[in-house]
Amino acid sequence: MPRVKTLRTKKPPEGFAEIEDTLLDFANRLKDIETTSHEGKRKNESLWPVFQITHQRSRYIYDLYYTREAISSELYQWLLKQGYADGNLIAKWKKQGYEKLCCLRCIQAKENTFNATCICRVPKSKLDKDKVVECVTCGCRGCASSD
Repeated sequence: MPRVKTLRTKKPPEGFAEIEDTLLDFANRLKDIETTSHEGKRKNESLWPVFQITHQRSRYIYDLYYTREAISSELYQWLLKQGYADGNLIAKWKKQGYEKLCCLRCIQAKENTFNATCICRVPKSKLDKDKVVECVTCGCRGCASSD
């Protein structure tokens, strides 16, 4: 979640105005999710849309900086510092085998049974064809890089 702006907050670097509308759209979508009803859903299921939107926002900033090179290094560092993107997740995306990683909780062995990675990290070729895989943590349906 981005930091709250105060009088002491530094002004955003040049180029922020071009992406501010998209970032505000992500923030509005997060607010809409908070107000929706969570009745009939498991505790984890109610958090899945939040994980998805924060993943999309981080991927948007990652693509702007690394793929399209549309933003400056200064703006990128400022966005990470202000909490607009998850720096740890982006660091994993830069490593081979983690290019499509959905969230950091899926690769933490402590959070899963048998101290292994999440089921969504298993390539679809290794699973049954008719079996639908859905991550319990974030709702991902497969984030293995080989898919």
